[in-house]
Amino acid sequence: MIVRTKLLGDDGKVREGGEELFSQWQISQEGMLWLDIEGHLTDGMQARLTELGCHPLAITEMERERQPPKVHEFSENTFILFRGIIQLDEQLVLTPQQIGHFVGERYLITIHRGESLSIDRLWAEIQDDSTQPTPGSIALQIMDYASERYLQKILAFEDHLGELEDSLLARPSDSVMAELVGYRSELRKLRRIFNYHHRLVEEIIQEEPRHLGTGKHQYQHRWRALRDRCERLFSLTGMYYEICGDLVEGYISISSHELNTTMKILTIITAIFVPLSFLAGLYGMNFEYMPELHLRHGYFFALGAMATTALLLIYIFKRKRWL
Repeated sequence: MIVRTKLLGDDGKVREGGEELFSQWQISQEGMLWLDIEGHLTDGMQARLTELGCHPLAITEMERERQPPKVHEFSENTFILFRGIIQLDEQLVLTPQQIGHFVGERYLITIHRGESLSIDRLWAEIQDDSTQPTPGSIALQIMDYASERYLQKILAFEDHLGELEDSLLARPSDSVMAELVGYRSELRKLRRIFNYHHRLVEEIIQEEPRHLGTGKHQYQHRWRALRDRCERLFSLTGMYYEICGDLVEGYISISSHELNTTMKILTIITAIFVPLSFLAGLYGMNFEYMPELHLRHGYFFALGAMATTALLLIYIFKRKRWL
């Protein structure tokens, strides 16, 4: 477990440290505290968080490996569980990161398993004489930055999806279809996450937890912008999921059409050669007494009958537009 502390004083000064700075703040309660914890919580840290006012149920939920995003308002603080992003590669395979926020009047506690780019970015930005944020605004910026990274990756996928569509129309192949099926599976997972995020932010805006400052004019616009981005992510992944499904169905239709065309040609060839095979088999029988057996030009008569039959069948097929 890695613990780092940032103390924002009322005089604009910023101090950084570890658990010792956290202990000093617990005694004085002066300034605003940002406590960032990376890794699993120890029993001792869980006890200290409980003393600070963090609800044991929220701490237990934070320790679980897989937990959907949610928000709970308690008397001492508001708990937000948000699913951040470690990596979202070109195949849309997501490596998520669960980030828990305990937002109080004068403190913010962030808890996550591994390194968080969103938290590190804001941690570096808050320096002496910079605009001192509130705990709620820091939590908002962490979620805002994570959602912006999601959006950049999803929008970049749109161009690749267009290339796949062109490739499927020009040169259909099993590899393209397999890639589309994989994207469809990953988009379904992302859509579920973005649905959770959209509902989470919508609930925050409607309930207006007092620790998040959603009812204040300077934060209302940013919370609504975050909600709109989450809604856009949800709608984009849904649209791309349907496009991938349509492309897969289109590939199957193209393959079925090509197969039908091939079977049609083979059927026509078979239909032409069946009567010819019948004639060849008829005159290939080894009977001593056959009427045409001793005809001088019988061989040429048989070939002519075969050619006439084949040409007649080809004419019939063309009249019916089968050729």
